[in-house]
Amino acid sequence: MVQKVTVTEGEFAGWQMYDLHGTFDQVVGPFYFRPDPDGGMRCAFRAEPKHMNAGHRMHGGCLMTFADIALFQTAYQEMEGASGVTVSLDSTFIDGAYVGELVEATGEVVRAGKSLIFVRGQIHAGERVLMTFSGVIRKFQPRD
Repeated sequence: MVQKVTVTEGEFAGWQMYDLHGTFDQVVGPFYFRPDPDGGMRCAFRAEPKHMNAGHRMHGGCLMTFADIALFQTAYQEMEGASGVTVSLDSTFIDGAYVGELVEATGEVVRAGKSLIFVRGQIHAGERVLMTFSGVIRKFQPRD
């Protein structure tokens, strides 16, 4: 089981992240999350040179990866301890982020059934919306 870690220092002190050594998430992250006062989940990371494309804007694949992370964090309560896989992830790219910007995602569960959870959200840098997304998670009990 992947462990949650609470960050104790730096810009993201008080935020949580997962201990994901040796995974794709570790290579492209780190990504952080914390509950908002309204009960929703906020995800964030600081844009680094490794996140940029050749045009010096954030790579679309980085935004898609971050949207996938935010999809699961938004649905965390509905997951009820189950594992899950992304069934679909739709996105609309609106703007690009630049090195040094704080990139954040928020979202909402649109519908949660026994095995499928429907989520929508947006990614922004400051007041600029970078991308909107919607997706479906299929939850299941993990095999031993």
